Amino acid sequence: MAIDPQELPTLDARATAAYSHLFQALSEPTRLAVLQHLAGGEHRVRDLVEHMGLAQSTVSKHLAFLAQCHLVQARPEGRSTWYSLTHPHELAGVITAAEHVLHTTGTDAALCSHLHHPLAAGTTPDASSIPTDDAAPAAVVAPGTVTPATAGGER
Repeated sequence: MAIDPQELPTLDARATAAYSHLFQALSEPTRLAVLQHLAGGEHRVRDLVEHMGLAQSTVSKHLAFLAQCHLVQARPEGRSTWYSLTHPHELAGVITAAEHVLHTTGTDAALCSHLHHPLAAGTTPDASSIPTDDAAPAAVVAPGTVTPATAGGER
């Protein structure tokens, strides 16, 4: 049975572009790593550079993109600028939904537990809450589960 083009809903170009921009922000591994760090609390660019081992320009570029999507916000303090998640609990909901979709489609994957329980904006992490690439996962994962440590690629 053929679909009648007259019965198809009209696409909302503005909404489609907004969703596309959000998913583009979440599709880049470095940006996901930045979000995972910020879920642990506020960071300065220099903190993210140190934790992630990336160039300052790379971190700044990704923070700017995330800010365009309203996922992160900047708070100037003296000569420093602190970055935090704009809507941490809503982002946690998106990450949880993505994990459910991945599980349903046969991939068990979990990002940093900080994304599920983010610190409030304006909170600075203590040293124990800063995710590192060589740290053990916060939760026990089943064999074959994709985690940041097993996903491959550089962050």
